[in-house]
Amino acid sequence: MGDSAGLTPLQGLLSGIGHPLLGPDHLLFLLAIAFIGLQRPRAWVIPLLAAGLGGSVLSQFIPLSDAVAPWAEALVSLSLAAEGLMALTVASTSWLLPLVALHGFLLGSTIVGAEPTPLFSYFLGLLTGQAALLLVVTNWSEILLERIGSKGQRLGAGIWMGIGMAFAWVALID
Repeated sequence: MGDSAGLTPLQGLLSGIGHPLLGPDHLLFLLAIAFIGLQRPRAWVIPLLAAGLGGSVLSQFIPLSDAVAPWAEALVSLSLAAEGLMALTVASTSWLLPLVALHGFLLGSTIVGAEPTPLFSYFLGLLTGQAALLLVVTNWSEILLERIGSKGQRLGAGIWMGIGMAFAWVALID
């Protein structure tokens, strides 16, 4: 995001809304929740938002060093593969909350050093953008899974796992 120290509140808000929607790994992570087949998917929205916001707030107190950043980005990318495993029922859906917190941590770490007002507006934007996307994804989840069937869900899981591993590879060698 560049120098976050000079952000205005409006820039913080717009950046917060746009960041998870424009970052392909974060966007795909949120979209993949539709493929997992959660029981009562809408009941997950508030806990997922809270975990993401918690990770973002935590990033303000535990800075991410430049040496660790590529590994953290790779881990975020591998969260797509973890979602694929959840869709295949190989991994527990309880992993979603810490994975969302990890995404929130990296999204929050981009604004470390900002003044309180743009920081608050950035977090508000993150919350707004993610909430809107999660509401769409969870509302369409059951319909999507009915339409694509179990074979489509397995295919989607494999594609998501491949994308996650490719993103992780790029994060590490870049």
